Amino acid sequence: MVSPKRDESEIKEEKIVDQIRSLGIDMIEEANSGHPGIVLGAAPILYSLYAHHLRIDPKKPAFYNRDRFILSSGHGSALLYATLYMAGYPLTLDDLKSFRKLDSKTPGHPEYKKTPGVEVTSGPLGQGLATAVGIAMAEKNLEARFNKGKKELINFNTYVLCGDGDLMEGISYEAASLAGTLKLNKLIVLYDSNNICLDGSTSMCFTENVAMRFIAQGWNVITVPDGEDIISITKAIEDAKASTDKPTLIEVKTTIGKYSKLEGTNLVHGGPLAKDDVSAIKEKMQIRDIPFTISQITMDDFQMLINNRCKNISEKFEKAVENLEEEDKKILNDFLTGKKSFDIKDIIYEPPLEKKESPRVTSGKILSSLVPNCPTVIGGSADVFKPTKTYIENVGDFTAENPSGKNIYFGVREHCMGAILNGFALCGFHPYGATFLSFSDYQKPSIRMSAMMDLPVTYIYTHDSISVGEDGATHQPVEQLASLRTTPNLEVFRPADANEVIGVYRTIFEKESGPSVIALSRNELPILETTKISEVSKGGYIVYDTERKPQGIIISTGEEVHKAIEVAKRLRIKGMDIRVVSMPCIKRFREQSEEYKDKILPVEVRKIVIEASSSMPWNSIVFNKKYLITLDEYGTSAPKEDVYKKYGFDIDSLEEKVENLLK
Repeated sequence: MVSPKRDESEIKEEKIVDQIRSLGIDMIEEANSGHPGIVLGAAPILYSLYAHHLRIDPKKPAFYNRDRFILSSGHGSALLYATLYMAGYPLTLDDLKSFRKLDSKTPGHPEYKKTPGVEVTSGPLGQGLATAVGIAMAEKNLEARFNKGKKELINFNTYVLCGDGDLMEGISYEAASLAGTLKLNKLIVLYDSNNICLDGSTSMCFTENVAMRFIAQGWNVITVPDGEDIISITKAIEDAKASTDKPTLIEVKTTIGKYSKLEGTNLVHGGPLAKDDVSAIKEKMQIRDIPFTISQITMDDFQMLINNRCKNISEKFEKAVENLEEEDKKILNDFLTGKKSFDIKDIIYEPPLEKKESPRVTSGKILSSLVPNCPTVIGGSADVFKPTKTYIENVGDFTAENPSGKNIYFGVREHCMGAILNGFALCGFHPYGATFLSFSDYQKPSIRMSAMMDLPVTYIYTHDSISVGEDGATHQPVEQLASLRTTPNLEVFRPADANEVIGVYRTIFEKESGPSVIALSRNELPILETTKISEVSKGGYIVYDTERKPQGIIISTGEEVHKAIEVAKRLRIKGMDIRVVSMPCIKRFREQSEEYKDKILPVEVRKIVIEASSSMPWNSIVFNKKYLITLDEYGTSAPKEDVYKKYGFDIDSLEEKVENLLK
């Protein structure tokens, strides 16, 4: 039954806030798990945002020109789900009752594509805030591209709710610094400031002046002294939206666990409340002490406030898109659908054969033909444009003054670069970011989020082996490929030459979704006639073979493929028939048919792996460790040929090892 229409002046906003609180703690009690402190403390913030500011259509949660809200404090998911339900998103009371239960639409931390209204998978603190910077950057780029003349096609704000924990994480420093540099005025961060973290008072570990830190990074800062003051919170957001040249941090002083007998302490942060405490809280809020009690009038009031502001908002955007010129409409549709309307084979660079070329150089040439011709492709580097060959001429630099540029200067900020790429991908882009392979460790949490959200992000890593040489052990990757290869839903490619680099890019841009890694040698390598662009998508194939059945098979990747072929040629003179298989992507090869895998790697033939990296990823292909010519220790500083020799990856050492193993 729908309650009668009421005037907005009749609405008791505190009642709506308390209804959200009540639902949130009911969810936590039902699950016997969750975080009631933020539900009780930050409910007025979320209510003020949804009731008075967010431009949304709860019936069409994914309409493109909506404002984005990211709960960076992902442990507060019960607060978000209760708010979404009350606001009219397609969630049911049963969904709320299934909080934290198997296969529910309301998991313990927000997950993208699982819950209507959830924009980002958050949970690891700081990730949400950094991803929001990427979304705000994407909005700026699209606005500059599509808002021509007086037309205002793309126009959305990005809001974040974060806490002390988010701001302690290093990624938040990186992201806030770049956001200030780029003057992302449509980024508004609501800081739930309660001076409590899981272990106790923040006085033990976090005493900096947060406001001054953000001001120093080029942000506006607004303080709301009372977290229960809806009028002041609403006014602060209104002021933040008026900013034309800076992102805004709104510090809202809240009381964690408001109304609980444990309020203001860390004891209310991360576990269900006592039954008598729940009853006492509901009595203070004048809500019946029956789980999941809903006031229909209160719910209708909340939805009326949203609907009055956002009436026909999605329809107006759809109509504006329809009125675009066909070319603009086609381009925008790529972003709206997240699909690739371009044919990668029509765009991609192809090198001449019988020459040498560094794989990173080939990659740079491919990007130089790809980026100017593909509207959704954008990217940059973590202060290594030159060595990674990822700077693209004639597409402009992404700056505060020119957000339509497609070269992004991330600075030395690998971690936030990954999260920002995720933000771009969530807006329909196909972004890439580059650094050295050994520094991929700095962005592993963001890569993990790319994989969880199934986003089409490409991570380009150069300087992929001990052949980095003089830079020494800190720059010579050993365990990184193993770590990346064990990440679910992440495809890791290590191409051997220019042909395979082309095959890698084609494979990545022909698939529908999911993140990818390209590990590239910086060394000039021969372009082999035997490497095949079309075979890369299978993950592994034969690059050198014998006329007779092979006595052994060498499996290799990257620059080591060339060493493997040379070893096979030398041993052929000695009467040993050896096949060489290039395996640019182990995951892809494992997914091939049993028939194909047996054709490439017959069960009865002994196999040897040559890769100057951790042995771990190869255990499922070669079962006897002595047949793994790999590297399980750190490198050293010396010219690359000396490093190869020290660790047994020079041709003479490899020849001797393979010959002894196959005798």
